Order: sequence, then structure tokens, then C-alpha cells
Amino acid sequence: MKRFYQQIGIVEDWIARTFLVVMVVLIFAAAVARLVGSPLNWAIDIATALFAWTCFFAADVAWRANRLMAVESLTNYLTERGRVIFRLVNLAIIGAFLVYVIPAGVWLSWVSRERSFQGIPEMSYSWVTMAMPVGCLVLLATAVVKARADIRLLREYRAAAVDPA
Repeated sequence: MKRFYQQIGIVEDWIARTFLVVMVVLIFAAAVARLVGSPLNWAIDIATALFAWTCFFAADVAWRANRLMAVESLTNYLTERGRVIFRLVNLAIIGAFLVYVIPAGVWLSWVSRERSFQGIPEMSYSWVTMAMPVGCLVLLATAVVKARADIRLLREYRAAAVDPA
């Protein structure tokens, strides 16, 4: 399972990087085409759709690497055990939110399946809205992995407190 989670992380990282490059290329191509007098209206729409997916995947990539912004002014005053407990409470809140958002995102994708995406009539809006439940699912997996690691830490602290030898 750990290897599968790592493979998902590699794929996620690759998708986030690729989508970011494709977005930049599309926006640049649209700007050049507009300058030449032949605008690519669809390019900005595709870049917008890719942006939704990139946001979620990049957030998970950053979170896996512990690169997300954190305000530690309160937790700096806690013991290491207190920090772990604080992180677990935080992860529980995040997990509850993600568990709520995933079915809401699936529902949103379902009800928007007939709607076309902006200026591209052939593309369903569901392709964009599915970024939310899929992205939240991988974020939830990361939250669970981090919570399991913190629970293991708490057990180690408890074992060390019981048996100081």
C-alpha cells in the first residue's frame, strides 16, 4: 500500500508539472495568436480547466513534501507531544471537511454533466468539476497517511514515558 501511495505521488507530481507547463504554453500561444490577429479563444478555456486540476494536485504534492505554508506561532510553545496532538486535531478537521466535499464534488460533477465548458461546446463542465472530488480524495489519502504517522509517534511517546529505559 505504501508503494502504491508513493506511485500515486509520482504520477500526481508529473501531472501537476505537465499541466502547469501546458497552461503556460497555451496562454502564451493565445497571446501571440491574438497579437497576430488570429485569436485562440479555446486556449484560455483549456488553461482554465487545467488550472483546476493543477491546483489540487500541486497542493497534494506540496503537502506530501511538507511544503505548505504553516503558522507555527502557537505550536512553538507546545511540547513535541503537544504538537503531534495539535496536528492530529488539525488533520481530523481537514479529513472531516474532505469527506464532506468529496460527495458534494461528485454530485456537482453529475449535475453539470450536460453543461458545456465556457467556449468549448464539445467539452462537458464535469471534466472541470471532477477536479474537486478527485483532488480531495488524494488530499484525504495524504491526511490519513500523515495521521497514521502521528498516531505512531504518539504511541512511541507513550511507550517512552512508560518505560524510560
